[in-house]
Amino acid sequence: MGRIVLDKVSKRFGDVEVIPPLDLTIEDGEFAVFVGPSGCGKSTLLRLIAGLEDVSGGNIAIDGSDATMVPPAKRGLAMVFQSYALYPHMSVRKNIAFPLKMAKMDQAEIDRRVANAASVLNLADYIDRRPGQLSGGQRQRVAIGRAIVREPAAFLFDEPLSNLDAALRVGMRLEISELHERLKTTMVYVTHDQVEAMTMADKIVVLRAGNIEQVGSPLELYHTPRNVFVAGFIGSPKMNLIDGAEAAKHDAHIIGVRPEHIDVTPSGGIWSGKVGVAEHLGSDTFFHVHDTGLAETITVRAPGEVSFRHGDAIHLTPRADAIHRFDAQGLRIA
Repeated sequence: MGRIVLDKVSKRFGDVEVIPPLDLTIEDGEFAVFVGPSGCGKSTLLRLIAGLEDVSGGNIAIDGSDATMVPPAKRGLAMVFQSYALYPHMSVRKNIAFPLKMAKMDQAEIDRRVANAASVLNLADYIDRRPGQLSGGQRQRVAIGRAIVREPAAFLFDEPLSNLDAALRVGMRLEISELHERLKTTMVYVTHDQVEAMTMADKIVVLRAGNIEQVGSPLELYHTPRNVFVAGFIGSPKMNLIDGAEAAKHDAHIIGVRPEHIDVTPSGGIWSGKVGVAEHLGSDTFFHVHDTGLAETITVRAPGEVSFRHGDAIHLTPRADAIHRFDAQGLRIA
């Protein structure tokens, strides 16, 4: 069991309140992702759950028991950090076993848990190697293995892929998602990368300045962002946000259109402009369109290869059913 409930939890550093009182429930077995820009409080919130920071107010319950004042080691949680923090002189086997050794667990049980973790993480062939003989992705798997052997109520991941290159990040993202499917254990994952959030999460928690802006499934946040901040943060490339007279036509203060919901034609569109940079990716082409009179740049995502080049005139037509409307406070208009 790994249900985590935050009830009016807050955090201050001196006179500065970095986490205003907030409520949040992470259900047993969920993969919850905290996402937001740097400094939004996502890692601090994770550390409050772990017990690595003291709360300034409110309560944290784990599996129905008040854990607010419980030491980190007794909360039944396991944390995986951005840094692997492996012992370079120890083998993979000994690194994974280390927390169990410290807990003075029976050797037979240690061996069983280590073997199981190595199997789950495809580390059996590397069990007697040292960290210096492993790739970055393999070292991160060892760090995850060290968490698995504790058989925690929940795993807490603090930007675990930040030190990996792009290809390894994609591979590890898939491995962690597969791990969650196999273990069915609660996972709370912190990242600044909204693509990681969209592809991994059951539930996304979008944070800004310590406040929860929206909680929901990836597709809920994509299709019905609660406000302009969430609309501009979720989605890659991000949503185009337009104000002024064009928004007023839709009885809104701001309208938003995602790049993939704009059709491009040589003529006859509702909007027109000139192509700036065109990014040809094979499966998609991204156009950054200038001189539209709507915004400094309108980004368009077109499927496949499209023949427009830098400086070409281009016409744009947003899908009428995919226009998001927001009021003067930046809140979604139903």
